[in-house]
Amino acid sequence: MTGAARTSLFHRKPVSLDALRPDQRLKPTLSWWHLIPLGVGAIVGTGIYTLIGVGAHLAGPAVIVSFLVAGAICACAALAYAEVATMIPASGSAYTYSYVVLGEIVAWAIGWSLILEYSLVVSTVAVGWSGYAVGFAGAVGVHLPAALTTGYFAGGLVNLPAIAIIALIAGLLMLGVRESADVNALLVLVKIVALGIFLAVAAPHFNAANFHPFTPYGFVGHAAGGVRNGVMGAAAIIFFAFYGFDAISTAAEETKRPGRDLPIGIIGSMLICTAIYIAVAAVAVGAAPFQSFAGSPEPLASILRGIGQGGIAIIIGAAAVIALPTVILAFLFGQSRIFFVMARDGLLPPALAKVNARGAPVRMTLVTALVVAVLAGVAPLDEIASLANAGTLAAFIAVAVCLLVMRVRSPDQPRLYRTPAAWLVGPATILGCLYLFSNLQAKTQVFFAVWNAIGLGCYFVWRARRGQELR
Repeated sequence: MTGAARTSLFHRKPVSLDALRPDQRLKPTLSWWHLIPLGVGAIVGTGIYTLIGVGAHLAGPAVIVSFLVAGAICACAALAYAEVATMIPASGSAYTYSYVVLGEIVAWAIGWSLILEYSLVVSTVAVGWSGYAVGFAGAVGVHLPAALTTGYFAGGLVNLPAIAIIALIAGLLMLGVRESADVNALLVLVKIVALGIFLAVAAPHFNAANFHPFTPYGFVGHAAGGVRNGVMGAAAIIFFAFYGFDAISTAAEETKRPGRDLPIGIIGSMLICTAIYIAVAAVAVGAAPFQSFAGSPEPLASILRGIGQGGIAIIIGAAAVIALPTVILAFLFGQSRIFFVMARDGLLPPALAKVNARGAPVRMTLVTALVVAVLAGVAPLDEIASLANAGTLAAFIAVAVCLLVMRVRSPDQPRLYRTPAAWLVGPATILGCLYLFSNLQAKTQVFFAVWNAIGLGCYFVWRARRGQELR
């Protein structure tokens, strides 16, 4: 490859795992029964425990439709991921697909967006877990000082529980991928059982009158009180509760049979989680007037207390403390793999692209954990957490574009999984994600533009240094 070709803005990377050095190759140890819990663990998290309240505040009982809309768009994206991931069975998710199909500068932009998504998700969930853990500890008589359980910008000093859970999960990931997947599967089971208990206890209190009026704030997203109200405004926020299946695609190199297992993991986890979300949302709205839990930081527990089931509410809280780390595990896993591949490609320091004897990228996992621990410990996440939605929407659009470009560029290339109605699914993903992006808060859109401007600046600085090395 010539230096001129290598420095082209739209240079496309060939996929050749066999050409990698042994210390840069991830070890395939996972099967589909590891990938589905990884996806469910990533998707079913703080979203189901908190976003029902946020969504009800914005959409009323029609929050169920908001879940359906967000789920439908994510389902289209999942179908696109399934085909592209099996055609490009390399780690790195949307970053790698963009590098192979669309070129280096697009890949950098998507990688930069994924850095934003994964870092903010891990940090935000760690802070959310800290809140549950501190609340649960207080309920059993253990009171922790606020200065050490709240970030600096939230009025405290540092959020030590959030940092501690990130350190624990990072240690597990550095121990080994297979071991992490086994622990994740067990914790996901705890999470599903807890939600099943909520459904069983709350369903007998179902009252159809709670669904009237069904759309008190309208359908189309509209600005009110500094936020986007309406069904679509809620869908743009609830979208946070659905993504996570893209973490499965980051495990492509570590999957024994990617052609079979990746589509099962991606699509299977989305179907399972969509069914769970719709069921929980319907029962939650039916069991209590939406005003009683709208905006609540713990809507499921609030509903249970409202129907006289305070003891069950404590159990749900305990399950959240135990099981929410699965989200941190899945996203920290995915983020470390994306960073690892970017380093392997030379877009981040190449010295970080090494694995240990067990095939785990220990160096990159450690660096990634340090970054998100600092964010979780001190950063004002309430101001920037919604940026994760913008980064994810950008990645989903890129994957859908890759799907369509490969259908045109390589129509006869063998496909282990073919997305049904690709020319409907691909555009639906792109248009749906653009529409959700338009319904994000204006400040989120501005912050995302600033983030990408910074990213492009970093990219061109890197290109200038790279050009000097090639000369």
